[in-house]
Amino acid sequence: MRSPLDRIRHALSFEILALLLIIPLGAWLFHMPVEAIGVATIVAATLATVWNYAYNELFDRVMRRISGSTQKSPPVRVLHAILFEAGLLVVLMPFFAWYLQITLWQAFVLDISFAAFYMVYALVFNWAYDRLFPLPEWQES
Repeated sequence: MRSPLDRIRHALSFEILALLLIIPLGAWLFHMPVEAIGVATIVAATLATVWNYAYNELFDRVMRRISGSTQKSPPVRVLHAILFEAGLLVVLMPFFAWYLQITLWQAFVLDISFAAFYMVYALVFNWAYDRLFPLPEWQES
C-alpha cells in the first residue's frame, strides 16, 4: 500500500500535470484563449473532485440500501462509471457554455473531449507513476 504522503504526491502531480497539458491543448484545439480554457479547466477539476466525493457517498448509500453491501460487481462498476460521467456532464456542460459563451453542443463536445483526454491520461500517468515510484513489495515478485 502507498503511504498517505505518496498518495498526496500522486494526486497533486496527477492534477498539476493534467492541467499543464490540457490547458494549452484545449486552447489550441478549441481556438480559445488560454486564460479562458485555464479557468474553465481549473473550475472543472474542482467541481469533478467535489462531485467525485458526493457521488461516491451517495452511490454507496444507495447500494447499501438496495443490496446490504457496497461491494461492486463488474457490471455495477461499469454503471457506476457511466453514471459518474453523466452526472459530471450535467454539471459541467452548462458551466462551459456559460463561461466560455459557447453553445450547449460545443460545451458537450468540449466536455466529452476532456473526458476522453482524462481516460487516456489516467492510464498513462498511473503506469508512469508506478514505474517512477515502485513499491518495495513489487521488487520481491
